[in-house]
Amino acid sequence: MNIKDFTEYLVKSIVSEPDMVKVSEFGGEDESIILEVIVCEKDRGVVIGKSGKTAKAIRTLVQAHAYILGLKQVKINIDSF
Repeated sequence: MNIKDFTEYLVKSIVSEPDMVKVSEFGGEDESIILEVIVCEKDRGVVIGKSGKTAKAIRTLVQAHAYILGLKQVKINIDSF
């Protein structure tokens, strides 16, 4: 499973409206990957979590999966529409 699909799977499993989740992948500097996660406004708090703990956990899991895939660094931006 590639890093974009893995991130989408993680986020869709915790939100109330999984059909509204969109993950976009961009190439960053120094062979890094930037993932932009877009969720609906009411799910933004769920994805970020109290004091950002859920977002940090998602970043940790995605970074671990990236390591398994042999990727250098993955950055995640979480936003809503």
